[in-house]
Formats: sequence, structure tokens, C-alpha cells
Amino acid sequence: MRVLTIGNLSRRTGTKVPTIRYYEQIGLMPEPGRTDGGQRRYDAAALDRLSFVRHARQLGFSLDAIRELLDLADNPDHDCNDVDVIAQRQLRQVEQRIARLEALRGELQRMLHQCAGGKTSDCRVLEVLRDHSECLADHET
Repeated sequence: MRVLTIGNLSRRTGTKVPTIRYYEQIGLMPEPGRTDGGQRRYDAAALDRLSFVRHARQLGFSLDAIRELLDLADNPDHDCNDVDVIAQRQLRQVEQRIARLEALRGELQRMLHQCAGGKTSDCRVLEVLRDHSECLADHET
């Protein structure tokens, strides 16, 4: 693979250039090599690492969790159980989000089911939205 510019790395991974720079700033990505003119240059290892970060973000991992995973990946003699613990923690968070979304779906379905049509002055959906005490779902994200 030839050396990539930040624009090429961005296109190859689907990661915006400012995000790549941010990941470098917070240490998820190492500082890249630079040309004499100061342009960033990335190798296959940087492409692989950024692809890893991007995929982990798509799975909902926090930046802190990704940092933990990268630290473990950078030290291949660590116990894989450490990685499993992080993945299990993420799975629990996803399951909690799904439960909240299902509760929200149920609440919206109830609101719509109770709507008898007619004028907005009699609209059950608007009434429920005005009176949060009728809310049955936990809206925290």
C-alpha cells in the first residue's frame, strides 16, 4: 500500500478529516509522519487502526472503551477476557438502550391508539405531550 494523505485516509475509512485530527489529538491515533511541507502521511497501520476505531464507534463503544480496546490490542499477550469484559459491558448498554426505545415505542403507540381524530383542541397526542405526568417511559439516554 502506498502512503495515504489525510483526505485519502478519510475516504478509505468513511471518517471525516476533522474527526481524524481529533483522534490524533486525544491519542486514539498516533501522530502521523509528515512531509517536509508538513502534510500528514499515513501508512497501512494507521488505516487499520482508524478502521478499528470507526467500526467500534459504529457499534456504540465510547471513546474511553475504544482506548481500552486499543491498549489491549497493542499488547497481544494480555488475556482476551479483558476484551470480553469491555464487549459485555457494551452489550449491556445496548440492551438497556433497546429497552428504553421499546418503552418509547409503546408510549407512542398508546398515544396514537387513544387519538380519536377530530380537532387539535381534542387531540390526545397533544394532551399527553403537554402533561408529562402521563409519560410511562424513561426518556433518559
